[in-house]
Amino acid sequence: MDMGVQGKLAIITGGSDGIGKAIAKTFHEEGATVVINGRNLDKLNAACDEIGVNAHGVVADLATPEGAEELMTFAEDRGDISFLVNNIGIFDVNDFFEVTDERWMEYFNTNLMTAIRISRLVMKDMLGRNDGSIAFISSEAAIRSIGNMVPYSTTKTAVLGLSRSLAELTRGTNVRVNSYMPGTTSTESVKGYFAGLAKDQGKTIDQALKDFYDEVQPGNLKQSLIDPAMHGRGVIQLMTNSAMNGVMHRADGGTIRSIF
Repeated sequence: MDMGVQGKLAIITGGSDGIGKAIAKTFHEEGATVVINGRNLDKLNAACDEIGVNAHGVVADLATPEGAEELMTFAEDRGDISFLVNNIGIFDVNDFFEVTDERWMEYFNTNLMTAIRISRLVMKDMLGRNDGSIAFISSEAAIRSIGNMVPYSTTKTAVLGLSRSLAELTRGTNVRVNSYMPGTTSTESVKGYFAGLAKDQGKTIDQALKDFYDEVQPGNLKQSLIDPAMHGRGVIQLMTNSAMNGVMHRADGGTIRSIF
């Protein structure tokens, strides 16, 4: 199926690994030119080599306004920006009562402000051209609030509010803004977390995962980690469907026991 991205330009923030890289690969496979950003040039170059010849990486830290400007300029040099995927995020397991103000601000700056900074630039240009599509990568933790990941859940819930609010600014235009809610995915960081958990508990990784789904996510219908490539397909479908605007697309493996 032709997804309608051939020859168009897509920015995927934090696209050098994990879900971001999977999304970048899908756009590239469908014929788009892809721009990814990060803070490590060697990692960016390796990711671009893996993604393909029309992938370009730039060292641009969206934790700063200057980094957002650098990414915008780098992308614009390659054409009009048709797609923006706000993917940057951090997570860890923590005790709410031990999380410092500084760590809270790091969460807000990384999980929310990075997306605000680049969207503010890109979306204004899209509205001026009356064309474009933006997606925010949230998490099932935005809905299934997690007690030992309070900063993560809180900021991912905020991402949903940000996405819908920006969609309100697109009324009557050809610009769309949506959010995408993945479940627990087989990224390097998640696999590393379960490897550490298994070691701490004296279990195999397979047993640690089984216990996770039995005890933490018993409602999950998939009962296994999600292949990041599935999110690549899901995001590109969401971003190219002109009937979808201001919505949240769930890809959580059935973890949330709700049809809405």
